[in-house]
Amino acid sequence: MRGIEQVWSALGGDPALVSRVSEVVRRGALDARLEVRESARACVGACALAAAELGARRAGLAEVPGVRVDDGAVATAFTSERHLRIGGREPVSFAPLSRLWRTADGWVRTHANYPHHRERLLGALGVPEDVGAVESVLAGRSAWEVEETVYAAGGLAVALRTPEQWAASGQGGAVARRPLVERGRLDASHARVCTPVPASSSSSPLLPAAGLRVLDLTRVIAGPVATRTLALLGADVLRVDPPGLPELSDQHADTGFGKRSTTLDLADGHGRETFEELLGAADVVVTGYRPEALDRFGLSPEALAARRPGLVVAQLSAWGAYGPWAGRRGFDSLVQVATGIAAVEGTSERPGALPAQALDHGTGYLLAAGVLRALTEQTYEGGSRYVRVALARTARWLTDGIRPDAADGAGDAAYPGPEPWLAERDSRPGRLRYALPPVSFTGGPADWARPPGPWGADAARWV
Repeated sequence: MRGIEQVWSALGGDPALVSRVSEVVRRGALDARLEVRESARACVGACALAAAELGARRAGLAEVPGVRVDDGAVATAFTSERHLRIGGREPVSFAPLSRLWRTADGWVRTHANYPHHRERLLGALGVPEDVGAVESVLAGRSAWEVEETVYAAGGLAVALRTPEQWAASGQGGAVARRPLVERGRLDASHARVCTPVPASSSSSPLLPAAGLRVLDLTRVIAGPVATRTLALLGADVLRVDPPGLPELSDQHADTGFGKRSTTLDLADGHGRETFEELLGAADVVVTGYRPEALDRFGLSPEALAARRPGLVVAQLSAWGAYGPWAGRRGFDSLVQVATGIAAVEGTSERPGALPAQALDHGTGYLLAAGVLRALTEQTYEGGSRYVRVALARTARWLTDGIRPDAADGAGDAAYPGPEPWLAERDSRPGRLRYALPPVSFTGGPADWARPPGPWGADAARWV
């Protein structure tokens, strides 16, 4: 329970409520050298507790519902992209140029799943789209040189570091000085008045976020996991993407449960007008782009709250909105390499990796938990709120913040594999097999109300 206590404290929660959480510890779930299982359990457990707390507040319950966090459900959800099947087809994971490469003095990790990142990587290296050609060029260059050259060209490459090297760097030091979850008030707007929601019954679950409207400006995994969780809890979540930057279809299906998806060009007058109309009725805005990329559209927390007082603005970034890397793009695999996780999980011959994209998934649940706690605090104290998390800060917690839980020594049972926590349903993309949500509390929802639809297929309006 130690990890949940840490996260709940970072979220500003009442310490007494941690007693409402029970754990099912399973040997073999998310095994790693670092405390991945404990950290994953903590992120999900704290998120479920934040949901139960808000649900109790809105339903007028005398007691916060009990939370149950099962390592089996958590491990399966943290690897959801691996378990997804669409019409029986396995998903496409990493592209051929998204991998670790040997360099003249070490290792570098590239990310080229998206076409524009692939083109920038190849342009920076001056090679054709050929694995052998990339391998040959990188073998003759310094990892640090490759990192700087590719990033300067708008691509993605990160040199392998040890935890000590990362901690001594400018960005590592900046990350270490920040809390796991940054949170605060933006103004003194009135307390939020939420319409009551019914307590759970045999026909309907308790939905803490029912009636709340969430603008989802996120991509890839962490941000969409957060908004997928808010959708599970009853929120009307509308994902908004630029029309010229489609999401990878398998990724969108995995994280699109419960949500609708539309496209808007914020650089276009009509698109901007439509966005402002949506913002005028929104309760939460979740962003997952680099901070400087959003500020030029007036999407900083301060600017959004000025136009929509009472808003909760949740921000996700790879490296943090501070330090020398604040403007850099990043993904889970790159953060693992930069922060020393790959060095810890590897061998003397080759860097390793976590058993899941645990920084993405864990940070996603932290972000959802931060939003839920902000909504609860608003009902008491008012004020527009901001919540900020970063993959690199979650990585710092994993490498140097979380400690083993005594309960993890034996475990209650073995992890039997993902099957007990998988389900199937029909959808517009095809018959889906998918991981069930791990966020669980007494009377809460067990599955999403709707399957994912095609990317960008919905109208830009609230239900």
